[in-house]
Amino acid sequence: MSTPAHRRHDMSDRVWALLEPHLLGQKGQWGRVARDNRLFINAVFWILRTGAPWRDLPSDYGDWKNTHRRFCRWRDKGIWARLQERLIREPDCEWLMIDASHIKVHPHASGAQGGNQDMGVTKGG
Repeated sequence: MSTPAHRRHDMSDRVWALLEPHLLGQKGQWGRVARDNRLFINAVFWILRTGAPWRDLPSDYGDWKNTHRRFCRWRDKGIWARLQERLIREPDCEWLMIDASHIKVHPHASGAQGGNQDMGVTKGG
C-alpha cells in the first residue's frame, strides 16, 4: 500500500514516543479512550505546516469538522500549552523551525542612494 505524499509531514515514531505519555484519552485514565491521538495530532500538524484551511484537510486524516472541533477543545482546555511546556524541557531539533526567508528589492525601492551599496547583504550570501 502506498503512502500519500502529505504523510511526509507526520511525526516520527521517536517523537510520538516522547509525546504519547502526556496525552489525554489513554486507557486507565478518567474519561473515554481517545480514538486515535496520533492521527489527530498528525492532522493538526498537517494544517499548521501547510497553512491550508481546515476544509482542505486530506480525508484520510479524518473528517475536518471533527478534527477542528477537537483542536478547539484542546486549545480551550490548555492541552496544547501543557504539551508545549512538557516537551520544551526535552529539546529536539526536529521540532525546530527557522524562517530564513528574505526578499530582495530593487535599490530604488529600498530608499538607497546611488546604487545598492547601502542595501544589506543577506546572511546566506
